[in-house]
Amino acid sequence: MTAILVIKHGALGDLVQAFGPFAAIRAHHAGARIDLLTTPPFAALMARAPWFDRVLTDARPPWWNLPAQAALARRLARGGYGRVYDLQTSARSSRLLRGMRLFGTNPEWSGIARGASHPHANPSRDAMHTQDRQREQLAIAGVTSFPAPDLAWLDGDVSRFALPGRIALVIPGAAPHRPAKRWPAGHYGTLAARLAGIGLTPVILGTAAETPLADAIRTACPEARDLTGRTTIGDIAALARRAALAIGNDTGPMHLIAALGTPSVVLFSAASDPALCAPRGREVRILRVPDLRDLPPARVIAAAAALDAPAARPA
Repeated sequence: MTAILVIKHGALGDLVQAFGPFAAIRAHHAGARIDLLTTPPFAALMARAPWFDRVLTDARPPWWNLPAQAALARRLARGGYGRVYDLQTSARSSRLLRGMRLFGTNPEWSGIARGASHPHANPSRDAMHTQDRQREQLAIAGVTSFPAPDLAWLDGDVSRFALPGRIALVIPGAAPHRPAKRWPAGHYGTLAARLAGIGLTPVILGTAAETPLADAIRTACPEARDLTGRTTIGDIAALARRAALAIGNDTGPMHLIAALGTPSVVLFSAASDPALCAPRGREVRILRVPDLRDLPPARVIAAAAALDAPAARPA
């Protein structure tokens, strides 16, 4: 049996952007054993996905930890892989090709590593949207059919939250080290009050560290429900399928929510470029201003009202 390795690390948004390529690789190599190399926080999640037979983890030791680097290369070299799809395409992941060769194996390689058998050599690759770049990379390696990824495996039981029938998801957080990617919580409070006014219950999602943002939103809109720190990724998927719409910053959960088809408004600042990494889905509106503090709630409310989401209109 042919063995295939796919390399893709987190964060969540990065993995979601790769769901389409994952599905394409599985369809192209239907009879192969396909392994995924990812980071430990996402191993359990990706073990549930239908595209992989095994999930391996890479703790990403620093470059100077040569014994750990060698151990990973040795482990991969023993995997019997005939081909590797490096969807991470970092300097670190590219070095794995040289490491595997040092341990006696020379797989076909799709990526940007020196000596790759199927190099993605487009000089404009870094100016492409992630999904377009990955599709082009795979096409060079002969993977040209891209079936819509089946996301039915991503689900959760959200009955414990006892939510009303009409909800809107609100995602006010972002990576802690990227504060410029956050629309002010006070603006989210104004938005939430408007949603509640048209019969939609705002449901606030995020990590436990983002509970203070939820508290600020609920000060302006007591009807909002705070689920920060209480949801799994599967729960977020289940809530996305129920929601009339979602509004949030450029952060991983918004990539997942949009991919599941929930009408979404995603807010960008100068800290990230939607041309390179915007969430994609059935109905996604992007609003971008250099400084999110200058984005008025009225503009976000108007974008939400323009979505193809009948349930988002007043009852």
